Amino acid sequence: MEASYRKMKTTGKLDESKVVYKETSPSVHLKDLGPHPIFKGNPDKPMVSFLINVAWGNEYIPEILDVLKKHKIQASFFFDGSWVSKNPNLAKLIYHDGHEIGNHAYSHPDLQQKSEAETMEELKKTNDIIIKTLGIASPKWFGPPSGSFNQQTVETASRLGMHTVLWTVDTVDWKKPATNEMVNRVVSQVGNGSMVLMHPTKPVAEGMEDMITKITEKGFRLGTVSELMSEKRVNGTAWDDE
Repeated sequence: MEASYRKMKTTGKLDESKVVYKETSPSVHLKDLGPHPIFKGNPDKPMVSFLINVAWGNEYIPEILDVLKKHKIQASFFFDGSWVSKNPNLAKLIYHDGHEIGNHAYSHPDLQQKSEAETMEELKKTNDIIIKTLGIASPKWFGPPSGSFNQQTVETASRLGMHTVLWTVDTVDWKKPATNEMVNRVVSQVGNGSMVLMHPTKPVAEGMEDMITKITEKGFRLGTVSELMSEKRVNGTAWDDE
């Protein structure tokens, strides 16, 4: 209040753009919640994330990247490990465009049917190829192929330092829906903290621009999973450093 008063003292008028905020940390952090699947972000945070699972669909990736770059949007791409081993240059292109990289297992397995050791191998092998190919730290987020998981899956990912991420809204793009129908359905369903699942498909390539435009018109900012899960507010304007 004191800092806000000082900024508005000369005019003697309330100016909301000059209000100073000091952000406080929540009492409970994500790390305190234990190994549980995450389906959405903070329901009070006006942000939406695109989760793009990549195991196929190379022909549509450049167009999707171009639209994301045009709008200065960073998404979270979840890489299938075997795809990275076959497409290292495309994986590097996505990473160097500033997008977040997550783990999508190695061979698109049904993890509900896998043992703990098999699951560990799938996830660790993928982390290893991502680290080797991109020269980055181990991913923080894991997206189970086809959304198939159980508590063992979540705990295995946690032991590798990853949170298991599912989704709030599904494009169901693999069913090849009409682009405008897919866009309208997704946009109508997004809310604070939504995570939108998609793949590099024709409907997504055709509809990406429309989705971005309509989601932002609803007042949401688009960001990575890390940004969505961050304790930081979306619109911090003036901050008091004193």
